[in-house]
Amino acid sequence: MKPNPDVDPYTPHSGDRRWSARHHDLRLDYRVATNRLDATATITAHALEPLDRVVLDLHGLRVDRVDVDGVRAAKVSSSAHKTTVTPAAPLPAGADFTLHVRYHGAPRPLRSPWGQIGWEELSDGVIVAAQPTGAPSWFPCNDRPDDKATYRFTITAEAGYHVLANGTLLGRERARAGTTWTYAVTEPMATYLATVQIGRYRSTTVRGSGHEVTVHHPADLAAAVRTDFGRVPDMVALFEEWFGPYPFASYGVVVTDDDLEIPLEAHGLATFGRNHVDGEHGTDRLIAHELAHQWFGNAVTLGRWQDIWLHEGFACHAEWLWSEHRGGESADVLAARNRQALLTAPQDLVVADPGARDMFDDRVYKRGALALHALRRTVGDAAFAAGLRTITARHRFGNVDPASVYAAFAEAAGLDVAQVRAVTGPWVDGTGVPALPA
Repeated sequence: MKPNPDVDPYTPHSGDRRWSARHHDLRLDYRVATNRLDATATITAHALEPLDRVVLDLHGLRVDRVDVDGVRAAKVSSSAHKTTVTPAAPLPAGADFTLHVRYHGAPRPLRSPWGQIGWEELSDGVIVAAQPTGAPSWFPCNDRPDDKATYRFTITAEAGYHVLANGTLLGRERARAGTTWTYAVTEPMATYLATVQIGRYRSTTVRGSGHEVTVHHPADLAAAVRTDFGRVPDMVALFEEWFGPYPFASYGVVVTDDDLEIPLEAHGLATFGRNHVDGEHGTDRLIAHELAHQWFGNAVTLGRWQDIWLHEGFACHAEWLWSEHRGGESADVLAARNRQALLTAPQDLVVADPGARDMFDDRVYKRGALALHALRRTVGDAAFAAGLRTITARHRFGNVDPASVYAAFAEAAGLDVAQVRAVTGPWVDGTGVPALPA
């Protein structure tokens, strides 16, 4: 059987390529104490093919009603992960349409090969970590990384909680049920990068190098946060030199009161656990990594999940750039050390197609970073930086694939694409551990 080109084999049950979302207006009324969500989602969309039904990704929440262009749907049926909407009249190809979905329930994370992902309760609050397929745990969507849209979030929670979401805070006002927070994202954003963070947070602003970063954190971590995240504005400035202008209006950091296994990034935000804050810069490497994703992952996003090295390899390499800039170990030293570690690891993973279960394997990160370092050593810093900036400028707020990345570096360095691939190919397309360029 031939593979279906309309399905991402890494996430075959996610998304529908017959239509595309343009804008999500999400209105959420959430009770932290009971994990109760009452919500409406208004999705402005476009039919890419004739549609006699619209399939939405939604997990574990009950749909109460769906209207299509203001008319109640003829039929709505739900399964464990999908809601299928039959409009009163078919939608022709090329038509713009609006879905209004009213739903409720107790949101919970999805079980997946990559652990539990999506909406998750903390000890006293909420974290949303949706990569790669957890967005349907809290809102109906077309859950594909290449289906980017703008967003508006209107979120009501009990008084005393700080509510954060992607984008710009438009307002905060008291409501009968607590406090309502409104945020807007004006840049196209992938579904998995949408997030809500709820906790009893204080806010600290860190300034430097012409940038400022707002950190939301438990009150007792104020001093440690100022230290550990005090260098983030300088990181932004460094990455702007290499990658081009910071792509969003602001950058925020959330530090949860709970420990987290790993930090994670969302569009314009990064989230760390209490265990990642020590007041001694112990997690600078991770802070740089999550920040770099604002360029590679969030502004410029893969179109298919097998190309995850275009996010993680670039962010890992950014860690080395920061270390070098700060006078720590150079990128050459870090590259050599990571290459040596790969020699003792199984050599059976192909970065270009690692398989769904292994797409977050550490070898994807490190081999991707080593491919970039080999290219930097080959073409020189000026051409390498020009290639990075070409990628972020050309594909800003869109999607990217490896061919486009190779083309950008070839253009910047005055090479043929084949010459670029000759440098990166042994790291990305092979399983061996080649030598690094001298």
